[in-house]
Amino acid sequence: MATGGPSEREFDVILYGASGFVGRLTAQHLAQSAPDYARIALAGRSKQKLQAVIDEIGGVAHTWPVVEADASDPASLAAMASRTRTVVTTVGPYAKYGLPLVEACVNAGTDYADLTGEQLFVHDSIEQFHERAEETGARIVHSCGFDSIPSDLNVYSIYQQALADDTGELTDTTLYVKAMRGGMSGGTVASGRRQMERESENPELARIVKDPYTFSTDRTLEPDLGDQKDNGFGKASDIDPSLKGWTATFLMAPYNTRVVRRTNGLLGWAYGKQFRYREVMGTGASVASPLFAAALSGALGAMWKFGPTLFRRAPQKVIDRVLPQPGSGPSEEARLKGFFVIETYANTSSGARYKATFAAQGDPGYAATAVMLGEAGLCLALDRDQLSALTGVITPAAAMGEALPRRLRAAGVKMETERINN
Repeated sequence: MATGGPSEREFDVILYGASGFVGRLTAQHLAQSAPDYARIALAGRSKQKLQAVIDEIGGVAHTWPVVEADASDPASLAAMASRTRTVVTTVGPYAKYGLPLVEACVNAGTDYADLTGEQLFVHDSIEQFHERAEETGARIVHSCGFDSIPSDLNVYSIYQQALADDTGELTDTTLYVKAMRGGMSGGTVASGRRQMERESENPELARIVKDPYTFSTDRTLEPDLGDQKDNGFGKASDIDPSLKGWTATFLMAPYNTRVVRRTNGLLGWAYGKQFRYREVMGTGASVASPLFAAALSGALGAMWKFGPTLFRRAPQKVIDRVLPQPGSGPSEEARLKGFFVIETYANTSSGARYKATFAAQGDPGYAATAVMLGEAGLCLALDRDQLSALTGVITPAAAMGEALPRRLRAAGVKMETERINN
């Protein structure tokens, strides 16, 4: 059973994995943006490394306690979870390290936020812990970074506007990555590698990954909308006449689309049973754009299809030499130059059309993700009277759709929703 109510806890937020690459960035954001009354602690395996992060950040961080916790020691995770309202974790690959912490938070009735983009991990989390988390009142909220807050909140904001306008349910909806600049860390690569390794070991897992409703609240109640492949090659004008050029497959579409569909299910299919959702990225309008879009879409399709076989057959030393290692990531200069602009276009059953924009400065997967993850953790811990009544393994929009946008806008994120026809 849960140990004490969340309001009785010693801390509001414990950031677990604070000495890692994104963990340090998230700690820096919390130091800059958390209110003075927020009770924050840093956690990880090494007190020495955590203290080094505190010394690097300086200022208010010197008041933060340090908590020792190790993914290989369930008792330490349980002790950590029982001390705080919310655990924010950056320790991945989550399929390797994440489930024991999810279990600890569920048992303690503690809210949880991470930045995973690993389908099999989230699938396992739902299967093993959703019902138990509903009983203890824990909110287990995966994917609180670039994956999948922009995707989830854009659709949710359109749903809210369509509801207010009484224009019917959502139908064809497309996320369009209009512009983006960012790098890739070793941690992201390690997460993708771990999932492909698992798929190579068990063909049934590959089937789960390909299912568009793999995060479904009830697979038997999902609509049969035919083919819902994640290939994004096409003309941008097919999404909206105002768009020019070509589109390609978006790397995170196979993950983000499942999160958004789970939100629809968690909300009782409030978006509608004819809600069809996909994600693409723009490649420009030059002569070479369609060639680049086709090549990128083909390469990603081949990676998803043959990647598990590659990881099974290629010598591990060769893979280790080619791929970036965990703990690495873009330089500070690259992170500051990064940015993204995402637009989501949606039709409704009455013929209304909407556009939602989500844009931020900073490398999407690191600087911007640290902001989104940090604000999600603060939202879960400090804005509890504004959260939805849903508990269990839920999504960012289902948990914080009303409260989180206010925090993100205050942190410099642009979020706008408009009707684009009469």
